[in-house]
Amino acid sequence: MDLFLKRNHDVSISSGYREKIPQANCKEKCLPGYRTSTSKGFLACCSACAPCSDGHVSNITDSKICHKCPDEEWPDEGRVKCIPKSYEFLSYEEDIIASCFSVATILCCFITCFIIRKFKVFWDTPIVKANNRPLSFILLVSILLSFLCVFLFLGRPVDITCIMRHTLFGVFFSTAVSSVLAKTVTVCIAFKATKPGSSWRKWTGVKISNSIVLTCSCVQVLICVLWLSLSPPYQDYDMFTYIGKIIIQCNEGSVIWFYSVLGYLWILAALSFFLAFMVRTLPDSFNEAKYITFSMLVFCSVWIATIPAYLSTKGKYMVAVEIFAILTSSAGILGCIFFPKLYILLLKPELNSRKHMLQRTNVLCSTYSC
Repeated sequence: MDLFLKRNHDVSISSGYREKIPQANCKEKCLPGYRTSTSKGFLACCSACAPCSDGHVSNITDSKICHKCPDEEWPDEGRVKCIPKSYEFLSYEEDIIASCFSVATILCCFITCFIIRKFKVFWDTPIVKANNRPLSFILLVSILLSFLCVFLFLGRPVDITCIMRHTLFGVFFSTAVSSVLAKTVTVCIAFKATKPGSSWRKWTGVKISNSIVLTCSCVQVLICVLWLSLSPPYQDYDMFTYIGKIIIQCNEGSVIWFYSVLGYLWILAALSFFLAFMVRTLPDSFNEAKYITFSMLVFCSVWIATIPAYLSTKGKYMVAVEIFAILTSSAGILGCIFFPKLYILLLKPELNSRKHMLQRTNVLCSTYSC
């Protein structure tokens, strides 16, 4: 009997001890957005709460793991649920710089059309005749189309705009630079042809200038056709460059062909600058060679300055840099070559005469022994 009572007493003591076992007071209750993490140096029953890492969420209490969001989604501020990432591109609605570029492009197009109109009005005047009317018209139209290409860079990129933006700009701008090159060659030939018995006389006329423009433009067209045939540009989504954003951009397809298009433009510009610089002091009634030198200097300076900025930016800022280069280089050619002529046509009409042109030419020729 005593033995039975003793056993029951021991059982009751052990049961009471188990009921009063103290809980570990080093364990935290992890809320959603956190996960339990066992800290080193503590008992196994102890744990801490660690926030979910970037791109992960947890939506239950005391979650042991955090779940990764899909690539197109991102955690909310509490890291409780995944929400869609925001899209980034050069938008008319959200970016004031897109509206600024649009206004600047429209203004440049208006100025170009105004110059074309004035050249048509003064088509038979000496200053327009002296600067190769067909080349001037081709150059103005090419610059106008280059300005309009800016609208292909604005807004949300799609496959068709990705294909058209660099190819059309490359063709139009190469035509413009080819026209500048043809103007430079024309100035050089015209001076050499003034010498008695010169063999350069057979090269004067519009045939040589038209051949230069056609040949140089066709080379750029061939490069663009090969680019589109082998590895065309396409719409691409960059989900990892910026946190919580998806960059909608144009993938150039083949970087080699992309830089071939731009590199060919730089070669034409450099050649035009070199020739214009060599003949800048030759007799010219309206200093065409000097204006070409300045225009090509502006072109080269703009594109060389924007290369580091273009390579160091991503997304819409990279597109903004490229648009800035297109606008400034096109406006530089337009202003340097045509503004001096427009000034004479509108403000100094007395200089737009054959008599003044011949007097100036005779003075220059006597200086340079034409």
